[in-house]
Parts: sequence; structure tokens; C-alpha cells
Amino acid sequence: MSLDPAVGNFRRLSDALKSADIERRLEEDAIRMREEAAQRAREERARKIALLRDIPDETRAGTVDEFMFKEGVKEILEKLDYDLIGLAPVKARVREIASLLVVDKMRLKLGLETSVPSLHMGFTGAPGTGKTTVALRMGQILQRMGYCRTGHVVVATRDDLVGQYVGHTAPKTKEMVKKAMGGILLVDEAYYLYNAANDRDYGQESIEILLNVMENNKEDLIVVLAGYKDKMDKFYSFIPGMASRIGNHIEFPDYQDDELVQIGKVMTRELEYDLGPGTEQALRAYLSKRKNMPFFANARTVRNAIDLARMGSAIRIFNEKMAPSSNGIVTEMELMTLMPADFPPVDDGLIGNKKQEPAPAYGAAPPAAPTYAPAAPTYAPAAPTYAPAAPTYAPPAAPKPYVDPNQPRRYVDPNQPGYGTRYTR
Repeated sequence: MSLDPAVGNFRRLSDALKSADIERRLEEDAIRMREEAAQRAREERARKIALLRDIPDETRAGTVDEFMFKEGVKEILEKLDYDLIGLAPVKARVREIASLLVVDKMRLKLGLETSVPSLHMGFTGAPGTGKTTVALRMGQILQRMGYCRTGHVVVATRDDLVGQYVGHTAPKTKEMVKKAMGGILLVDEAYYLYNAANDRDYGQESIEILLNVMENNKEDLIVVLAGYKDKMDKFYSFIPGMASRIGNHIEFPDYQDDELVQIGKVMTRELEYDLGPGTEQALRAYLSKRKNMPFFANARTVRNAIDLARMGSAIRIFNEKMAPSSNGIVTEMELMTLMPADFPPVDDGLIGNKKQEPAPAYGAAPPAAPTYAPAAPTYAPAAPTYAPAAPTYAPPAAPKPYVDPNQPRRYVDPNQPGYGTRYTR
């Protein structure tokens, strides 16, 4: 290898001129693109100034109702009120976000400066409180207002985002992000992405990709993180960059007894069932007891209760019509009516169905200490199981034959000629 700086610099003049021409053209293209971008910015600013100068003072941007009706936001909000029972704080927060988008559109109509707000959201609450339903409605609102292309919702968990080996996490996360582009990516139980006990957990790589996407693609993708409030707060404390990128935190409260009963009535109406006499009270009693048991999931528990009641109704009708005293004819009213007896016992088929004891009232006497009495020992010595071993008698060995030492011994010498001949010594 030569150290001469001139080595390797010799080439044809035409090749050198061609390379210089290519570099010059690339530089000229970059300069032209920068000038065009600056020119477009100047023209846009001039257009806004002219628009503000030429618009008469009495020109109105329009009413809020007109914008909400024109963009379809009013219809979606009404459907949200119809689909979701209760959840007043959630609905109020959704209306606040919708109002920001509507006013932003009105400013844009008058040529005022507008910018895309941070629409990434954090949903916290127990299971079955309507987080996925609200995400679907928010996708529709944002799509109608032009803040996302399609408005579809892609639900993902840790299994969808995190791989099992090195190099597997990034393709999985990017694939889910690609599916959600133009809509909403709902990460359910997002705190499972981060494992504080394992520094080599692959979830950290997925979080870094999501942070990058949330910052660079916020105009084409909205990320919604959902989960329990206490766990989500701990997750945000571990990932400060995630908390700073989420501008809308919505907390979903648990449903009250009246709201759960109303949800059950809506579900039965959609399934074309009617509640018979006393059925509403039976449903209320079932849900009131079920709330104090483990694995309560709000609206999902109501749905499971309605499904169990439908099964009980089918079994009741089948047994009644198969009885010998019945004519077997089933009326439409019987097929559409749920009775109180159709609801099973509250602890039927549940896992961990131990009821939670209510907390003692403040100032009440403490519960009595349990009285412990040791049980009497029930020790009895086992009877001995000794059995003498049977004698193992062996007769004495036969005496060895007597050998006279004075007699000559005979042996066979294999090295002497005439092998096999016995010699006497």
C-alpha cells in the first residue's frame, strides 16, 4: 500500500467533468427547493394578509351549530350520548376537544393562523367503562373534521408490539403503526410495555418507536394509551417523554347501580328482549351483589349477565314445553320475555367468588380476636413389627485333599521341546 497522495487520483478528464457536473446539479437542485419552499411560505403569508385586509369587518365565520352540523360532529356527539350511559366527565371532555377542532376550522376560514393541536390521549379506568367505544367515536370526529384520513381504530397490546427475540420488536411495532396510519392506535394496558425489573426487556424498543412516531407523525396518527389509573401513572413516571406527548387525559369512572341497570335495558332492547314483571329488580340485585366481588368489569359484566339470563330463559322454555302436560307451542311473547328466575345465582360459575368484607365504620369497635384452642394430641405409638430373620444355614465346605510335601511335584513346561510332556521334579 503506497502512501503517495497522488496515487489513485489519476482518472480520465471526461469522468472528472461528469462527476463535477453531477455534484453541481445536486447542489443547484437543493438550492432551488429551498428557494421554492421560502417562496411558498411568502405567498401563503401574503394571501393571509390580503384575506384579512379584504374581508369586511361584518363578515362572519359562521355559527358553531352550522360547523358542527356541516362537518357531522353534532351527529357523532348525539350518537355518543345514545350509545354510552352515564360517563358525564368523559362526554364533557370529548365535547371540549370537539369544540377546539370546530373553532380551529372557523379560524382557518378567516385565514387566521392555525396549527394542529396535540391529539394524543390517555384513557384511564376500569375494564368495561367504554374506552374502546369512545376511541371509535373520537376517530369518527377527527375524520369528519379533517384531522385524520380514515378515522379507523387499531387496538394493540404488548403481544402485538413486542417481539420475543432480538430484532423482532421493531418490525412488529412498525407493522402496527403502519396499519393505524391515518387513524387511531389504541394501546390497551400500555404499562405492560415497560418492565422496570428487566433492563433488557424488548418493550423499551417499542416505546422508543412510539415516541418517535408520536412526535414526527402527529398529523397522520393519533396514539391513545389505555389502562388502570394507578398503573398508568407509574408508567408515566418511568417514561417522562410519553407523559409530555399526551395532551388529553380522560378518566373513565365506574358505573353506578342505576347506570348499570340502564345499560342492561339498552342491551336487551337491542337484542329484542323485554323485561318481565320483577326482572328489572332481579337484574339490579344481581349487579349490586356482583359489584362487591372480584373480576367486576362494569358493562362487560352486564353483558355477561344478560347472556346468562338468555340461556336461563331458553332452558326454562325448553323444559316447560317438553313437559307431558304442555302442548309444546311457544308464543312470541315467551320468546321475547326474560323473567327473574332466568338470572343465575350471583356466584354461579365465577372464579374467586369470595365476597369482599365491608370495611368497619370509623370509630367502631375492632373485631374480636379469634379464640384459639390447640387440639388435643392424638398420638398413639405404632405396634412393633419385628420378625426374626430365618437362619441361613450353609453346610461346611468339603476338606481339601492332603498333599504330601515329600512327594515329587509334576508340572508341564511349555518352553521345552515336546510340549505337553509331563516332567517330574
